[in-house]
This record gives sequence, structure tokens and C-alpha cells, in this order.
Amino acid sequence: MSITLLICDDHQVIRTGLASLLAGTEIEIVGEAANGKETLKQAQKLKPDVILLDIRMPDGDGLSTLEKLRAKVPESRVVMLSTYDNPTYIARAVALGAADYVLKGSARDDIVATITAAGRGESPSRSGELNRIAGAMKIRQAIDDDDVPLTQRETQVLRHVALGLSNKEIGRSLEISVETVKEHVQNILRKIAVSDRTQAAVWAVRKGLV
Repeated sequence: MSITLLICDDHQVIRTGLASLLAGTEIEIVGEAANGKETLKQAQKLKPDVILLDIRMPDGDGLSTLEKLRAKVPESRVVMLSTYDNPTYIARAVALGAADYVLKGSARDDIVATITAAGRGESPSRSGELNRIAGAMKIRQAIDDDDVPLTQRETQVLRHVALGLSNKEIGRSLEISVETVKEHVQNILRKIAVSDRTQAAVWAVRKGLV
């Protein structure tokens, strides 16, 4: 049974290239879109199995479109398409419910496998960046440092901060309120004796948290 796909990218050459790349596979392209607004309209009309969504869109980034798609067409699985192997982008995509994250420069077999796995409702198709980042976001063990008594949850929140997520995105990822996230962040800053999130992120990287 074929997997229906909606391709969303603002560059015609990318959409055409993907159509050529996927020819002869079990993936059936049912529509294309060039911006976020068009993507939402097409997704609601076509209800594809998978939406391949560019992370950089002309009318707002693809991540904001991802958030809207998860609300409007929750049955469709969204795979983010990017030129950038960026941990912050990947972490935000995980928090917002992306099924996977694939680079535009990936091999044909990897792109096909990623879309196919998403269409079948399977886990990400390989042990790639999305798996690694998602795994890091879920780990809850406390930092083994006698001078910095962070709780398990604070350590988890700090990992998210280090990956560049906003309080809203952290709350969504950990299924806690934004107010609770703010409280954790304030406690973290006080405990590790830094004044802002950037310094906290640097501290977390030095400790090997991400």
C-alpha cells in the first residue's frame, strides 16, 4: 500500500528534485506547497500520511507551521526537511511533535526510509540526530556534582535550555506548565550561579549534558 506525501518547500527545484527522487517508490506525492499557509490548506484538504516540511519557510519558519499542523491534522506525520544539522532545530522539532528530521543532502535511500517509517507510524528509521537529541531530552538523572545539587527535573530542564528551547517548548516537551518551567529555570540559574540562559547553556555543555 502506498504512502501519501505532501511536499512543502519554498524552492521549486527542491520539490521537483524530491518528486524525481521518489519516483518508482511506494511513496505517492499527492500535493505540493510553497509556504506555511498553503501547507496548512493542502494538509487539511488532502490528509496525507506524511508531510515533508522545510524548516525554513518564507512566511515564518517551518517549526511554527509544524505546531499548527499537529493541531489541525494530528493523524498526519510530519518529517522536517532541513539543510541544517542543527541541534536546536532538532530539539524544537522533537518538542513540537515531528516524526523525524532529514537533511536535504541525505542519500536517496535514507530519505525514502525516513518517509516510509513515518508513514507506517514507526520510530525514526535510524539512530540519527533526532534519536540522539530526543534521548538526551528525556534523560532524568541528576548531575553528579556535590557543589551543584540540581534535581532530576532541573537537570532535564537545563538540557532543554542548552538545546535552545523556549519555556513554551520545554513545557510541551516535558508536559509541564510554562509557569513550572520558569520556576525550574530560576532555580537552575541560582544554583549554578549564572545570570542568564546563555550562561546556563554554556555551563551545561561544559558538564557534558548535551
